[in-house]
Amino acid sequence: MTEKTDTEDKTWKVRILDLSGCAEDNIVEDVGVFHDLAHANAFARAYVRDSVERCRTPGASAKDVLTTWFSFGEDAVVLDAGEDGWHSANELDDFTAHRATPMERDWRALDPRRLVEDNEDLTDLYGTTDDADNGGHQH
Repeated sequence: MTEKTDTEDKTWKVRILDLSGCAEDNIVEDVGVFHDLAHANAFARAYVRDSVERCRTPGASAKDVLTTWFSFGEDAVVLDAGEDGWHSANELDDFTAHRATPMERDWRALDPRRLVEDNEDLTDLYGTTDDADNGGHQH
């Protein structure tokens, strides 16, 4: 019997942390469910990238942006991913030194809650799954 060591059947959540300490235990929310680790990592990265940019002010140095982010920003952690999860510490220097593009900041496009809402909208357009079982014809 072959033991699975990969994560194909696992789901993931991303924890949003308020660095200002205003939230209980610094936890703002857990976002999920992500069905693959790459998606969770991409969401966490874009979320933090956006948070860093919201801390950037005109004329601020990279150090100023970093200090502001640690005081007022939000971090994102992929839960239960260990070393395979994305970690903000690995990219903060680059994030603070270089302005992000709108695409790099677009965590909303990666938000699984949005994807569920989009699928629900498609159900409204195309009918229920029972309709699909009948060749897509409504009776």
